[in-house]
Amino acid sequence: MKKILLIGNPNIGKSAFFTRLTGVDVIISNYPGTTVEYKKGKMKINKQLTKIIDVPGIYTLEPTCKADKIATKMLKQGSLIINVVDATNLERNLYLTLQLLEKNIPVIMALNFWDEAKHKGIKIDYKKLAKILDIPIIPTIAISGQGIKELVSTFKKAKAHHYHYDKWHKIGQIIKQVQKITPRKHTLFEKLEDYSIKPLTGIPLAIVVLAISFWIVRFIGENLIDYLFNPLFDLYLPLVEKLSQVLGSGFLHNILIGITFNGQIDFIQSMGLLTTGLYVPLAMVLPYVFAFYLILGVLEDSGYLPRLATLFDNIMHKLGMHGLAIIPMLLSFGCNVPGALSTRILETKRQRFIATTLLAIAIPCMAQIAMVTGLLGQYGPKAFFIIFITLLLVWIILGLIIHKLIKGTTPETFMEISPYRFPHFKTLAKKLWMRMRGFLTEAIPFVFLGVLLVNILYILGIIDFLSIITAPIVTHILGLPKEAVASLVAGFLRKDVAIGMLLPLNLNMKQLIIASIVLTMYFPCIGTFIVLFKELGIKDLAKSTAIMIFSSLVVGGLLNLIL
Repeated sequence: MKKILLIGNPNIGKSAFFTRLTGVDVIISNYPGTTVEYKKGKMKINKQLTKIIDVPGIYTLEPTCKADKIATKMLKQGSLIINVVDATNLERNLYLTLQLLEKNIPVIMALNFWDEAKHKGIKIDYKKLAKILDIPIIPTIAISGQGIKELVSTFKKAKAHHYHYDKWHKIGQIIKQVQKITPRKHTLFEKLEDYSIKPLTGIPLAIVVLAISFWIVRFIGENLIDYLFNPLFDLYLPLVEKLSQVLGSGFLHNILIGITFNGQIDFIQSMGLLTTGLYVPLAMVLPYVFAFYLILGVLEDSGYLPRLATLFDNIMHKLGMHGLAIIPMLLSFGCNVPGALSTRILETKRQRFIATTLLAIAIPCMAQIAMVTGLLGQYGPKAFFIIFITLLLVWIILGLIIHKLIKGTTPETFMEISPYRFPHFKTLAKKLWMRMRGFLTEAIPFVFLGVLLVNILYILGIIDFLSIITAPIVTHILGLPKEAVASLVAGFLRKDVAIGMLLPLNLNMKQLIIASIVLTMYFPCIGTFIVLFKELGIKDLAKSTAIMIFSSLVVGGLLNLIL
Protein backbone atom coordinates (compact mmCIF):
# COMPACT_ATOMS: atom_id res chain seq x y z
CA MET A 1 0.00 0.00 0.00
CA LYS A 2 1.35 3.44 -0.93
CA LYS A 3 2.11 5.88 1.87
CA ILE A 4 1.67 9.64 1.57
CA LEU A 5 3.37 11.76 4.22
CA LEU A 6 2.03 15.15 5.35
CA ILE A 7 5.10 17.14 6.38
CA GLY A 8 5.44 20.75 7.45
CA ASN A 9 6.25 23.19 10.23
CA PRO A 10 4.15 23.06 13.42
CA ASN A 11 0.80 24.92 13.47
CA ILE A 12 0.33 25.28 9.72
CA GLY A 13 -2.96 23.41 9.36
CA LYS A 14 -1.67 19.87 8.73
CA SER A 15 -4.38 18.39 10.97
CA ALA A 16 -7.09 20.11 8.93
CA PHE A 17 -5.42 18.74 5.79
CA PHE A 18 -5.31 15.27 7.26
CA THR A 19 -9.01 15.40 8.16
CA ARG A 20 -9.90 16.66 4.69
CA LEU A 21 -8.07 13.77 3.07
CA THR A 22 -9.13 10.94 5.37
CA GLY A 23 -12.28 11.98 7.25
CA VAL A 24 -12.34 11.43 11.01
CA ASP A 25 -11.91 7.65 11.03
CA VAL A 26 -8.25 7.77 11.96
CA ILE A 27 -5.81 6.01 14.24
CA ILE A 28 -3.50 7.86 16.62
CA SER A 29 -0.36 5.84 17.37
CA ASN A 30 2.91 6.23 19.18
CA TYR A 31 6.00 5.72 17.08
CA PRO A 32 7.59 2.39 18.14
CA GLY A 33 9.66 2.79 21.28
CA THR A 34 8.65 6.43 21.85
CA THR A 35 5.82 8.59 23.17
CA VAL A 36 5.77 10.72 20.01
CA GLU A 37 2.27 10.55 18.51
CA TYR A 38 1.35 10.61 14.84
CA LYS A 39 -1.92 10.08 12.96
CA LYS A 40 -2.62 7.68 10.15
CA GLY A 41 -5.67 7.18 7.99
CA LYS A 42 -6.69 5.98 4.56
CA MET A 43 -8.14 7.44 1.37
CA LYS A 44 -8.96 6.08 -2.07
CA ILE A 45 -7.05 7.42 -5.06
CA ASN A 46 -8.18 6.06 -8.43
CA LYS A 47 -9.96 3.22 -6.57
CA GLN A 48 -6.71 2.25 -4.81
CA LEU A 49 -6.41 2.46 -1.04
CA THR A 50 -3.59 4.75 0.10
CA LYS A 51 -2.30 5.32 3.61
CA ILE A 52 -2.00 8.95 4.77
CA ILE A 53 0.42 9.71 7.63
CA ASP A 54 0.43 13.04 9.46
CA VAL A 55 4.07 13.41 10.47
CA PRO A 56 4.78 15.44 13.66
CA GLY A 57 5.42 19.10 12.87
CA ILE A 58 9.08 19.99 12.32
CA TYR A 59 11.16 22.96 11.18
CA THR A 60 14.17 21.03 9.91
CA LEU A 61 15.44 17.56 9.02
CA GLU A 62 18.50 18.27 11.16
CA PRO A 63 17.14 16.68 14.37
CA THR A 64 17.04 18.93 17.42
CA CYS A 65 14.47 16.92 19.39
CA LYS A 66 12.81 13.50 19.49
CA ALA A 67 9.95 14.60 17.18
CA ASP A 68 12.46 15.75 14.56
CA LYS A 69 14.25 12.40 14.73
CA ILE A 70 10.98 10.47 14.31
CA ALA A 71 9.88 12.64 11.38
CA THR A 72 13.22 12.07 9.67
CA LYS A 73 12.92 8.30 10.14
CA MET A 74 9.37 8.31 8.74
CA LEU A 75 10.64 9.84 5.50
CA LYS A 76 11.98 6.43 4.53
CA GLN A 77 8.40 5.04 4.52
CA GLY A 78 6.90 7.58 2.13
CA SER A 79 6.23 7.18 -1.57
CA LEU A 80 5.02 10.81 -1.82
CA ILE A 81 5.37 13.91 0.38
CA ILE A 82 2.77 16.64 0.68
CA ASN A 83 4.75 19.56 2.00
CA VAL A 84 2.25 21.84 3.74
CA VAL A 85 3.57 25.41 3.72
CA ASP A 86 2.25 28.51 5.47
CA ALA A 87 1.73 31.07 2.70
CA THR A 88 1.94 33.90 5.24
CA ASN A 89 5.46 32.76 6.26
CA LEU A 90 6.89 31.43 3.02
CA GLU A 91 10.50 32.38 3.77
CA ARG A 92 10.59 30.43 7.05
CA ASN A 93 8.80 27.37 5.60
CA LEU A 94 11.00 27.06 2.50
CA TYR A 95 13.96 25.84 4.53
CA LEU A 96 12.21 22.51 5.21
CA THR A 97 10.98 22.38 1.60
CA LEU A 98 14.54 22.58 0.21
CA GLN A 99 15.64 19.88 2.62
CA LEU A 100 12.83 17.59 1.44
CA LEU A 101 13.87 18.14 -2.20
CA GLU A 102 17.30 16.74 -1.33
CA LYS A 103 15.83 13.38 -0.25
CA ASN A 104 15.01 11.89 -3.69
CA ILE A 105 11.29 11.46 -2.81
CA PRO A 106 8.43 12.92 -4.94
CA VAL A 107 7.17 16.18 -3.39
CA ILE A 108 4.15 18.40 -3.97
CA MET A 109 3.51 21.63 -2.10
CA ALA A 110 0.27 22.86 -0.54
CA LEU A 111 0.45 26.62 -0.03
CA ASN A 112 -1.90 26.76 2.94
CA PHE A 113 -3.59 29.82 4.52
CA TRP A 114 -3.90 31.26 1.02
CA ASP A 115 -6.83 33.41 2.11
CA GLU A 116 -4.91 34.89 5.03
CA ALA A 117 -1.98 35.67 2.77
CA LYS A 118 -4.28 37.61 0.42
CA HIS A 119 -5.86 39.46 3.34
CA LYS A 120 -2.40 40.49 4.54
CA GLY A 121 -1.52 41.75 1.08
CA ILE A 122 1.00 38.95 0.44
CA LYS A 123 1.09 38.06 -3.24
CA ILE A 124 2.89 34.85 -4.18
CA ASP A 125 3.47 33.88 -7.81
CA TYR A 126 2.99 30.19 -7.07
CA LYS A 127 3.32 29.22 -10.74
CA LYS A 128 6.79 30.78 -10.91
CA LEU A 129 7.64 29.13 -7.58
CA ALA A 130 6.57 25.77 -9.04
CA LYS A 131 8.91 26.30 -12.01
CA ILE A 132 11.84 27.25 -9.79
CA LEU A 133 11.41 24.24 -7.49
CA ASP A 134 10.18 21.95 -10.31
CA ILE A 135 7.31 20.57 -8.21
CA PRO A 136 3.48 20.88 -8.38
CA ILE A 137 2.24 23.70 -6.10
CA ILE A 138 -1.42 24.32 -5.23
CA PRO A 139 -2.78 27.21 -3.11
CA THR A 140 -5.06 25.79 -0.40
CA ILE A 141 -7.32 26.69 2.50
CA ALA A 142 -7.42 23.46 4.50
CA ILE A 143 -10.08 24.58 6.95
CA SER A 144 -12.60 25.06 4.14
CA GLY A 145 -11.27 22.44 1.72
CA GLN A 146 -10.38 24.94 -1.00
CA GLY A 147 -7.71 23.55 -3.34
CA ILE A 148 -7.75 20.05 -1.82
CA LYS A 149 -9.37 18.43 -4.84
CA GLU A 150 -6.88 20.07 -7.21
CA LEU A 151 -4.03 19.03 -4.92
CA VAL A 152 -5.11 15.37 -5.06
CA SER A 153 -5.22 15.55 -8.86
CA THR A 154 -1.50 16.52 -8.92
CA PHE A 155 -0.32 13.39 -7.08
CA LYS A 156 0.53 11.65 -10.36
CA LYS A 157 2.62 14.65 -11.52
CA ALA A 158 5.02 14.52 -8.56
CA LYS A 159 8.57 13.40 -9.25
CA ALA A 160 11.67 12.77 -7.17
CA HIS A 161 14.60 15.21 -6.93
CA HIS A 162 18.07 14.95 -5.50
CA TYR A 163 19.18 18.55 -5.32
CA HIS A 164 21.70 20.16 -2.99
CA TYR A 165 21.14 23.78 -2.01
CA ASP A 166 22.91 26.58 -0.22
CA LYS A 167 19.55 26.94 1.51
CA TRP A 168 19.33 30.46 2.92
CA HIS A 169 20.96 31.95 -0.16
CA LYS A 170 18.50 30.06 -2.39
CA ILE A 171 15.56 31.10 -0.22
CA GLY A 172 16.54 34.76 -0.53
CA GLN A 173 16.64 34.46 -4.32
CA ILE A 174 13.25 32.72 -4.43
CA ILE A 175 11.49 35.24 -2.21
CA LYS A 176 12.70 38.15 -4.36
CA GLN A 177 11.28 36.49 -7.48
CA VAL A 178 7.92 35.21 -6.27
CA GLN A 179 6.67 37.29 -3.32
CA LYS A 180 5.40 40.87 -3.02
CA ILE A 181 3.77 42.46 0.01
CA THR A 182 1.26 45.29 -0.40
CA PRO A 183 -0.95 45.91 2.66
CA ARG A 184 -4.67 46.17 1.81
CA LYS A 185 -8.08 46.15 3.46
CA HIS A 186 -10.61 43.33 3.21
CA THR A 187 -13.51 43.74 0.82
CA LEU A 188 -17.04 43.18 2.13
CA PHE A 189 -17.30 39.81 0.39
CA GLU A 190 -13.95 38.71 1.84
CA LYS A 191 -15.15 39.64 5.32
CA LEU A 192 -18.32 37.63 4.74
CA GLU A 193 -16.23 34.69 3.51
CA ASP A 194 -14.30 34.75 6.77
CA TYR A 195 -17.36 35.20 8.98
CA SER A 196 -19.32 32.38 7.30
CA ILE A 197 -16.61 29.74 7.73
CA LYS A 198 -15.78 30.31 11.42
CA PRO A 199 -18.16 28.57 13.85
CA LEU A 200 -18.56 31.54 16.20
CA THR A 201 -19.95 33.78 13.46
CA GLY A 202 -20.76 31.15 10.83
CA ILE A 203 -23.42 29.30 12.83
CA PRO A 204 -25.56 32.40 13.63
CA LEU A 205 -25.16 33.48 10.00
CA ALA A 206 -26.25 30.01 8.85
CA ILE A 207 -29.37 30.21 11.04
CA VAL A 208 -30.29 33.57 9.49
CA VAL A 209 -29.63 32.37 5.93
CA LEU A 210 -31.63 29.16 6.41
CA ALA A 211 -34.52 30.96 8.11
CA ILE A 212 -34.77 33.41 5.21
CA SER A 213 -34.44 30.54 2.71
CA PHE A 214 -37.26 28.54 4.32
CA TRP A 215 -39.50 31.62 4.41
CA ILE A 216 -38.88 32.25 0.70
CA VAL A 217 -39.54 28.58 -0.13
CA ARG A 218 -42.81 28.62 1.78
CA PHE A 219 -43.83 31.94 0.22
CA ILE A 220 -43.13 30.76 -3.33
CA GLY A 221 -44.62 27.29 -2.75
CA GLU A 222 -47.85 28.52 -1.17
CA ASN A 223 -48.41 31.17 -3.82
CA LEU A 224 -47.80 28.70 -6.64
CA ILE A 225 -50.39 26.38 -5.09
CA ASP A 226 -52.96 29.13 -4.43
CA TYR A 227 -52.62 31.09 -7.67
CA LEU A 228 -51.50 28.52 -10.24
CA PHE A 229 -52.09 24.87 -9.41
CA ASN A 230 -55.38 25.11 -7.51
CA PRO A 231 -56.99 27.20 -10.30
CA LEU A 232 -55.70 24.67 -12.87
CA PHE A 233 -57.21 21.78 -10.93
CA ASP A 234 -60.45 23.75 -10.57
CA LEU A 235 -60.59 23.78 -14.37
CA TYR A 236 -59.74 20.06 -14.41
CA LEU A 237 -62.40 19.12 -11.83
CA PRO A 238 -65.47 19.11 -14.16
CA LEU A 239 -63.70 16.69 -16.48
CA VAL A 240 -63.00 14.26 -13.63
CA GLU A 241 -66.58 14.63 -12.31
CA LYS A 242 -67.93 13.79 -15.75
CA LEU A 243 -65.69 10.71 -15.92
CA SER A 244 -66.86 9.72 -12.42
CA GLN A 245 -70.49 9.83 -13.59
CA VAL A 246 -69.69 7.74 -16.65
CA LEU A 247 -67.85 5.09 -14.63
CA GLY A 248 -70.56 4.94 -11.98
CA SER A 249 -69.11 2.78 -9.22
CA GLY A 250 -66.99 -0.31 -8.92
CA PHE A 251 -63.34 -1.32 -9.12
CA LEU A 252 -62.37 0.86 -12.12
CA HIS A 253 -63.99 3.92 -10.55
CA ASN A 254 -62.14 3.28 -7.29
CA ILE A 255 -58.83 2.97 -9.10
CA LEU A 256 -59.16 5.99 -11.40
CA ILE A 257 -61.35 8.38 -9.38
CA GLY A 258 -61.25 6.91 -5.87
CA ILE A 259 -63.67 7.59 -3.04
CA THR A 260 -66.22 10.41 -3.26
CA PHE A 261 -67.47 12.30 -0.21
CA ASN A 262 -71.20 13.05 -0.42
CA GLY A 263 -70.82 12.70 -4.16
CA GLN A 264 -67.92 15.19 -4.26
CA ILE A 265 -64.36 14.51 -5.36
CA ASP A 266 -61.62 15.50 -2.90
CA PHE A 267 -58.29 15.73 -4.72
CA ILE A 268 -56.38 15.06 -1.49
CA GLN A 269 -58.38 12.20 0.01
CA SER A 270 -60.16 10.46 -2.88
CA MET A 271 -57.00 8.41 -3.65
CA GLY A 272 -57.74 7.82 -7.33
CA LEU A 273 -55.00 7.86 -9.94
CA LEU A 274 -56.62 10.78 -11.77
CA THR A 275 -57.40 12.66 -8.55
CA THR A 276 -54.96 12.25 -5.67
CA GLY A 277 -52.42 10.55 -7.95
CA LEU A 278 -52.07 13.76 -9.97
CA TYR A 279 -52.91 16.40 -7.37
CA VAL A 280 -50.47 15.37 -4.63
CA PRO A 281 -47.26 15.25 -6.71
CA LEU A 282 -48.16 18.16 -9.01
CA ALA A 283 -50.09 20.61 -6.84
CA MET A 284 -48.75 19.82 -3.37
CA VAL A 285 -45.18 18.60 -3.85
CA LEU A 286 -43.96 20.20 -7.07
CA PRO A 287 -44.39 23.87 -5.99
CA TYR A 288 -42.25 23.37 -2.88
CA VAL A 289 -39.70 21.32 -4.81
CA PHE A 290 -39.46 24.09 -7.43
CA ALA A 291 -38.98 26.75 -4.74
CA PHE A 292 -36.43 24.69 -2.86
CA TYR A 293 -34.36 23.89 -5.94
CA LEU A 294 -34.38 27.57 -6.87
CA ILE A 295 -33.04 28.63 -3.46
CA LEU A 296 -30.61 25.71 -3.44
CA GLY A 297 -29.18 26.90 -6.77
CA VAL A 298 -28.74 30.43 -5.42
CA LEU A 299 -26.94 29.11 -2.31
CA GLU A 300 -24.69 26.92 -4.48
CA ASP A 301 -23.82 29.48 -7.15
CA SER A 302 -23.25 32.28 -4.65
CA GLY A 303 -20.58 30.14 -2.99
CA TYR A 304 -22.44 29.77 0.31
CA LEU A 305 -23.48 26.11 0.22
CA PRO A 306 -19.94 24.67 0.27
CA ARG A 307 -19.23 26.85 3.28
CA LEU A 308 -22.37 25.56 4.98
CA ALA A 309 -21.26 22.00 4.25
CA THR A 310 -17.83 22.77 5.71
CA LEU A 311 -19.41 24.33 8.79
CA PHE A 312 -21.42 21.16 9.43
CA ASP A 313 -18.69 18.72 8.39
CA ASN A 314 -17.56 17.76 11.90
CA ILE A 315 -21.15 17.26 13.11
CA MET A 316 -22.04 15.15 10.09
CA HIS A 317 -18.95 12.98 10.52
CA LYS A 318 -20.04 12.13 14.06
CA LEU A 319 -23.32 10.88 12.58
CA GLY A 320 -21.58 8.75 9.95
CA MET A 321 -21.76 11.21 7.03
CA HIS A 322 -19.75 14.16 5.76
CA GLY A 323 -20.58 17.83 5.30
CA LEU A 324 -22.36 17.45 1.96
CA ALA A 325 -25.08 15.44 3.74
CA ILE A 326 -26.49 18.78 4.86
CA ILE A 327 -27.90 19.16 1.32
CA PRO A 328 -30.34 16.20 1.50
CA MET A 329 -31.36 17.37 4.97
CA LEU A 330 -32.13 20.87 3.70
CA LEU A 331 -33.99 19.57 0.66
CA SER A 332 -36.12 17.37 2.91
CA PHE A 333 -37.55 20.43 4.64
CA GLY A 334 -39.08 21.24 1.26
CA CYS A 335 -40.07 17.64 0.49
CA ASN A 336 -38.55 14.33 1.60
CA VAL A 337 -38.74 12.96 -1.97
CA PRO A 338 -36.00 15.17 -3.53
CA GLY A 339 -34.13 14.93 -0.21
CA ALA A 340 -33.96 11.14 -0.57
CA LEU A 341 -32.99 11.41 -4.25
CA SER A 342 -30.17 13.84 -3.46
CA THR A 343 -28.43 11.38 -1.11
CA ARG A 344 -26.74 10.14 -4.29
CA ILE A 345 -24.10 12.81 -3.71
CA LEU A 346 -22.85 10.66 -0.80
CA GLU A 347 -20.27 8.13 -1.96
CA THR A 348 -20.98 5.04 0.12
CA LYS A 349 -24.05 2.89 0.64
CA ARG A 350 -23.60 3.25 4.40
CA GLN A 351 -23.75 7.05 4.26
CA ARG A 352 -26.83 6.97 2.03
CA PHE A 353 -28.59 4.58 4.41
CA ILE A 354 -27.89 6.81 7.42
CA ALA A 355 -28.91 9.98 5.56
CA THR A 356 -32.18 8.61 4.12
CA THR A 357 -33.19 7.04 7.43
CA LEU A 358 -32.54 10.22 9.40
CA LEU A 359 -34.30 12.53 6.96
CA ALA A 360 -37.33 10.20 6.75
CA ILE A 361 -37.58 10.03 10.55
CA ALA A 362 -36.68 13.46 11.86
CA ILE A 363 -37.27 16.04 9.12
CA PRO A 364 -40.83 17.20 8.40
CA CYS A 365 -41.59 18.63 4.97
CA MET A 366 -42.65 22.25 4.47
CA ALA A 367 -46.32 21.35 3.98
CA GLN A 368 -46.32 19.39 7.24
CA ILE A 369 -44.61 22.24 9.10
CA ALA A 370 -47.29 24.62 7.85
CA MET A 371 -50.07 22.31 9.12
CA VAL A 372 -48.37 21.83 12.51
CA THR A 373 -48.03 25.60 12.85
CA GLY A 374 -51.73 26.09 12.17
CA LEU A 375 -52.79 23.27 14.47
CA LEU A 376 -50.67 24.32 17.47
CA GLY A 377 -50.72 28.05 16.89
CA GLN A 378 -53.24 28.55 19.70
CA TYR A 379 -50.69 27.29 22.24
CA GLY A 380 -47.99 29.75 21.23
CA PRO A 381 -44.33 28.93 20.49
CA LYS A 382 -43.98 26.48 23.42
CA ALA A 383 -45.58 23.50 21.67
CA PHE A 384 -43.81 24.26 18.40
CA PHE A 385 -40.49 24.46 20.27
CA ILE A 386 -41.03 21.07 21.99
CA ILE A 387 -41.76 19.36 18.67
CA PHE A 388 -38.67 20.61 16.86
CA ILE A 389 -36.28 20.25 19.79
CA THR A 390 -37.48 16.64 20.13
CA LEU A 391 -36.95 15.97 16.42
CA LEU A 392 -33.49 17.57 16.55
CA LEU A 393 -32.51 15.36 19.50
CA VAL A 394 -33.89 12.31 17.68
CA TRP A 395 -31.85 13.22 14.59
CA ILE A 396 -28.64 13.53 16.63
CA ILE A 397 -29.08 10.56 19.00
CA LEU A 398 -30.33 8.20 16.32
CA GLY A 399 -27.51 9.26 14.01
CA LEU A 400 -24.93 8.52 16.71
CA ILE A 401 -26.48 5.11 17.38
CA ILE A 402 -26.72 4.07 13.71
CA HIS A 403 -23.15 5.30 13.11
CA LYS A 404 -21.92 3.04 15.93
CA LEU A 405 -23.98 0.00 14.95
CA ILE A 406 -23.34 -0.07 11.20
CA LYS A 407 -19.81 -1.04 10.24
CA GLY A 408 -17.82 1.06 7.83
CA THR A 409 -15.99 4.36 7.57
CA THR A 410 -16.95 7.86 6.55
CA PRO A 411 -14.63 8.94 3.72
CA GLU A 412 -13.91 12.61 3.22
CA THR A 413 -15.21 14.48 0.21
CA PHE A 414 -13.41 17.24 -1.66
CA MET A 415 -15.21 20.53 -2.11
CA GLU A 416 -13.94 23.46 -4.10
CA ILE A 417 -14.92 26.63 -2.25
CA SER A 418 -15.07 29.58 -4.59
CA PRO A 419 -15.21 33.24 -3.53
CA TYR A 420 -18.65 34.77 -3.02
CA ARG A 421 -20.22 35.94 -6.25
CA PHE A 422 -23.62 36.84 -7.68
CA PRO A 423 -25.36 33.85 -9.33
CA HIS A 424 -25.56 33.91 -13.12
CA PHE A 425 -29.21 33.88 -14.19
CA LYS A 426 -28.87 31.59 -17.23
CA THR A 427 -26.76 29.07 -15.31
CA LEU A 428 -29.22 29.15 -12.42
CA ALA A 429 -32.18 28.62 -14.76
CA LYS A 430 -30.47 25.73 -16.56
CA LYS A 431 -29.62 24.00 -13.28
CA LEU A 432 -33.19 24.50 -12.03
CA TRP A 433 -34.63 22.98 -15.21
CA MET A 434 -32.31 19.97 -15.06
CA ARG A 435 -33.28 19.27 -11.44
CA MET A 436 -36.99 19.75 -12.07
CA ARG A 437 -36.82 17.46 -15.09
CA GLY A 438 -35.13 14.84 -12.94
CA PHE A 439 -37.83 15.16 -10.29
CA LEU A 440 -40.63 14.95 -12.85
CA THR A 441 -39.21 11.86 -14.54
CA GLU A 442 -37.91 9.99 -11.47
CA ALA A 443 -40.02 10.94 -8.46
CA ILE A 444 -43.53 11.64 -9.76
CA PRO A 445 -44.01 8.25 -11.49
CA PHE A 446 -43.14 6.55 -8.20
CA VAL A 447 -45.60 8.72 -6.26
CA PHE A 448 -48.23 7.81 -8.86
CA LEU A 449 -47.40 4.13 -8.42
CA GLY A 450 -47.58 4.49 -4.63
CA VAL A 451 -51.08 5.99 -4.79
CA LEU A 452 -52.18 3.05 -6.94
CA LEU A 453 -50.73 0.58 -4.43
CA VAL A 454 -52.37 2.21 -1.41
CA ASN A 455 -55.66 2.49 -3.28
CA ILE A 456 -55.64 -1.27 -3.88
CA LEU A 457 -54.86 -1.86 -0.19
CA TYR A 458 -57.87 0.28 0.74
CA ILE A 459 -60.13 -1.62 -1.67
CA LEU A 460 -58.98 -4.95 -0.24
CA GLY A 461 -59.63 -3.75 3.33
CA ILE A 462 -56.00 -4.17 4.42
CA ILE A 463 -55.71 -0.56 5.62
CA ASP A 464 -58.82 -0.91 7.80
CA PHE A 465 -57.44 -4.15 9.24
CA LEU A 466 -54.17 -2.39 10.15
CA SER A 467 -56.18 0.34 11.88
CA ILE A 468 -57.90 -2.21 14.10
CA ILE A 469 -54.79 -4.12 15.19
CA THR A 470 -52.74 -0.96 15.92
CA ALA A 471 -55.44 0.76 18.01
CA PRO A 472 -54.21 -0.68 21.37
CA ILE A 473 -50.68 0.60 20.73
CA VAL A 474 -51.96 4.05 19.85
CA THR A 475 -54.10 4.35 22.97
CA HIS A 476 -51.90 2.67 25.60
CA ILE A 477 -48.35 3.59 24.56
CA LEU A 478 -48.92 6.95 22.87
CA GLY A 479 -51.87 8.13 24.96
CA LEU A 480 -53.96 9.07 21.93
CA PRO A 481 -57.64 8.28 21.35
CA LYS A 482 -58.37 5.31 19.08
CA GLU A 483 -59.80 7.71 16.49
CA ALA A 484 -56.24 8.96 15.91
CA VAL A 485 -55.43 5.65 14.19
CA ALA A 486 -57.11 6.92 11.02
CA SER A 487 -54.76 9.91 11.02
CA LEU A 488 -51.69 7.70 11.46
CA VAL A 489 -52.80 5.49 8.57
CA ALA A 490 -53.39 8.57 6.43
CA GLY A 491 -49.85 9.71 7.32
CA PHE A 492 -48.54 6.97 5.07
CA LEU A 493 -50.30 8.74 2.21
CA ARG A 494 -49.70 12.35 3.06
CA LYS A 495 -48.30 13.73 6.35
CA ASP A 496 -49.84 17.22 6.22
CA VAL A 497 -53.29 15.76 5.47
CA ALA A 498 -52.89 13.37 8.40
CA ILE A 499 -52.14 16.25 10.76
CA GLY A 500 -55.20 18.08 9.46
CA MET A 501 -57.28 15.00 10.37
CA LEU A 502 -56.32 15.54 14.03
CA LEU A 503 -58.28 18.80 14.15
CA PRO A 504 -61.78 17.38 14.72
CA LEU A 505 -60.56 15.04 17.50
CA ASN A 506 -60.29 17.91 20.03
CA LEU A 507 -56.90 16.75 21.30
CA ASN A 508 -55.11 18.64 24.08
CA MET A 509 -51.67 20.19 23.61
CA LYS A 510 -49.83 17.10 24.90
CA GLN A 511 -51.69 14.79 22.51
CA LEU A 512 -51.19 17.13 19.56
CA ILE A 513 -47.43 17.29 20.23
CA ILE A 514 -47.16 13.49 20.48
CA ALA A 515 -49.28 12.92 17.39
CA SER A 516 -47.30 15.46 15.35
CA ILE A 517 -43.95 13.94 16.34
CA VAL A 518 -45.07 10.34 15.80
CA LEU A 519 -46.55 11.25 12.41
CA THR A 520 -43.20 12.73 11.41
CA MET A 521 -41.17 9.76 12.62
CA TYR A 522 -43.09 6.53 12.26
CA PHE A 523 -43.19 6.11 8.49
CA PRO A 524 -42.49 8.26 5.42
CA CYS A 525 -45.27 9.31 3.11
CA ILE A 526 -45.90 7.00 0.17
CA GLY A 527 -43.85 9.11 -2.25
CA THR A 528 -40.79 9.03 -0.01
CA PHE A 529 -41.32 5.34 0.76
CA ILE A 530 -41.31 4.41 -2.92
CA VAL A 531 -38.20 6.50 -3.58
CA LEU A 532 -36.45 4.90 -0.57
CA PHE A 533 -37.28 1.50 -2.05
CA LYS A 534 -35.70 2.62 -5.32
CA GLU A 535 -32.60 4.09 -3.66
CA LEU A 536 -31.93 1.57 -0.87
CA GLY A 537 -33.29 -1.73 -2.10
CA ILE A 538 -35.63 -4.04 -0.22
CA LYS A 539 -33.20 -5.17 2.53
CA ASP A 540 -32.02 -1.73 3.61
CA LEU A 541 -35.55 -0.35 3.30
CA ALA A 542 -36.74 -3.07 5.70
CA LYS A 543 -34.00 -2.09 8.17
CA SER A 544 -34.81 1.59 7.82
CA THR A 545 -38.53 0.95 8.30
CA ALA A 546 -37.89 -1.10 11.44
CA ILE A 547 -35.81 1.78 12.87
CA MET A 548 -38.60 4.26 12.05
CA ILE A 549 -41.35 2.27 13.72
CA PHE A 550 -39.32 1.33 16.81
CA SER A 551 -37.93 4.85 17.39
CA SER A 552 -41.34 6.51 16.92
CA LEU A 553 -42.93 4.23 19.51
CA VAL A 554 -40.08 4.80 21.97
CA VAL A 555 -40.09 8.58 21.55
CA GLY A 556 -43.91 8.80 21.56
CA GLY A 557 -44.10 6.62 24.68
CA LEU A 558 -41.45 8.68 26.49
CA LEU A 559 -43.22 11.93 25.62
CA ASN A 560 -46.47 10.45 26.91
CA LEU A 561 -44.76 9.79 30.26
CA ILE A 562 -42.76 13.04 30.45
CA LEU A 563 -45.40 15.52 29.30
